[in-house]
Amino acid sequence: MTSVVYYVAMSVDGYIATPDGSIDWLGAYEIEGEDYGYREFYDSIDALLLGRRTYEQILGFGSWPYPGKPCFVFSRTPLSGEIPEVTFTPANPRETVAELRERGWGRVWLVGGGQLAGSFRESGSIDELIVSVMPIVLGSGIPLFGVSGKPDKLTPIASRSYPNGCIQLQYRLDSRRDRGE
Repeated sequence: MTSVVYYVAMSVDGYIATPDGSIDWLGAYEIEGEDYGYREFYDSIDALLLGRRTYEQILGFGSWPYPGKPCFVFSRTPLSGEIPEVTFTPANPRETVAELRERGWGRVWLVGGGQLAGSFRESGSIDELIVSVMPIVLGSGIPLFGVSGKPDKLTPIASRSYPNGCIQLQYRLDSRRDRGE
């Protein structure tokens, strides 16, 4: 079964980026030799899902950070790209999860952004949330799930705290189970 995992960092007040999409504030929480479980998580995934703005932001970082992993970029507008692992799609979350299931992929990383994560959550297509809560209040920005009014029950799986004040929380979203999947 395909499992969609939203693995993300956010501020205490629920923002994953500043209003202009910057995540530079995360640099203040780097600890030498600590990756917050990123490498283990990355090695466990078969593919990635990104919104168009997140994709464009990642391109600005330099070399493509996800070589060898299939990436689906959600965009209603065709984009050009020369990264062989990237496929652009206008599909909705449920169609995408069905396609991933057909391909036999197990664990898939929903990279973001918040608007795409909100669409996946609204459709009941997120199975797991791993969020690293950083000890900062941004005051405004891009929310974890964009604008979404539907509540979801979360079942705790694990939590871990770090010396810099970061707390990583892992939850199962029960909305998928409620749909009988």
